[in-house]
Amino acid sequence: MSTYPWPSDTTVVVVGAGFAGVEAAWAVADAGLTVTLVEMRPDTMTPAHRTGNLAEIVCSNSFKSDTPGTASRMLKDEMRILGSVSLLAASESSVPAGGALAVDRNAFSQAVTRLIAEKPNIRVIRAEVTEIPLVVPTIIATGPLTSEALGSAIVALTGEEHLYFHDAIAPTIDADSINRDIVFHASRYGKGEGGYLNCPMTEDEYEAFIDALMSADRVPLKDFEDVRVFEGCMPVEEIAARGRLTLAHGPMKPVGLTDPRTGRMPFAVVQLRQENLDATTYGMVGFQTRLKWGEQKRIFRMIPGLENAEFARFGAMHRNTFINSPRLLNSVLRYVGPGRDSNSAPLFFAGQITGVEGYMESAATGIVAGRNLVAVLRGTEPAVFPEETMIGALCRYVADSEEKRFQPMNACFGILPPLRFRGRKSERHAAMADRGIRALKQALQAV
Repeated sequence: MSTYPWPSDTTVVVVGAGFAGVEAAWAVADAGLTVTLVEMRPDTMTPAHRTGNLAEIVCSNSFKSDTPGTASRMLKDEMRILGSVSLLAASESSVPAGGALAVDRNAFSQAVTRLIAEKPNIRVIRAEVTEIPLVVPTIIATGPLTSEALGSAIVALTGEEHLYFHDAIAPTIDADSINRDIVFHASRYGKGEGGYLNCPMTEDEYEAFIDALMSADRVPLKDFEDVRVFEGCMPVEEIAARGRLTLAHGPMKPVGLTDPRTGRMPFAVVQLRQENLDATTYGMVGFQTRLKWGEQKRIFRMIPGLENAEFARFGAMHRNTFINSPRLLNSVLRYVGPGRDSNSAPLFFAGQITGVEGYMESAATGIVAGRNLVAVLRGTEPAVFPEETMIGALCRYVADSEEKRFQPMNACFGILPPLRFRGRKSERHAAMADRGIRALKQALQAV
């Protein structure tokens, strides 16, 4: 008798219903195949999740820039062409965020859950998967918080230990506790609809804040863990440790902002981004942290405008895992490592467990894995996305990177083939984005 939690007539399994998993299931169902999407929550929770909703957002509610000519927008444009369910849900739940695409975290995950439930050919099962199927075509999309049991099964399959890094979450603040006499609405350089609240700092206030931050108590790591943190989610205290002005030139840079009380640019700012449609909570932008909760309350209340801040959620840090993809996956995200033979069903991986970093990056790899599993089952060649596309570049990064230097990667122009272009960097980036969209459309027409 099968030890798996799905019926014996299951044809395709997607394990994990985060961003990558829902996209993979959606792509398989769009192709007319039936798929079982297995999610262990809410019966078995992770250290970071709070609900059983699909594609729950556990970190920032921002999907990064939506400004044309940016790497993040290029990726989203490609995903829209491919029919992304995440972006469909985001269109229902977006909140003001200047030039970024941000969502009400609860409304977004509820929308994804509803869309998946309404989609023909998708069956959702709530159960923990503890072993990797040999006879059912499978996509593993369990993300950076893969359960211990399934993680052990992956290690047993690959014959290698996971790589890992630590990821941090920024605090969320109750809107009613923010001092509106001090903070002001604005986006840098007036971009977007001024979706940020800005907490201005003088130089003296900034220096006092840095002193307190540098001496604060942090949550200790376990004895067997060293600190390997992804650069894109660096804790604010780790950034400050690199130099007293590092924050002022990073997440707290005031450039492009004018304090209406003084008519001048502040020395530094802390930006708050709307977290939900009702604007009842705001997230601290770039303030991921592993400070103890009492220290967060004490130190972050030193920020002008947050002196009476009430925290809906404190910042936290958790361990994220990802596989050694350059050794184990090819550029269509199919598993080519040890432990499988010609009699084994196709196995794909998708999402952050492959070594991409970010919501949209994870979702994009889910689309790739879903479409390519369908191709394999139909006896056609899996799609290697053009290297000029952001999706193709991300897949090549996880498959072809040098193993010793392999670290999680966001969408960025640096992983695309160079483009000879005379002009400003912004114009070159826009041209690279246009080139990628043309390449994707041509590839889809050729299928």
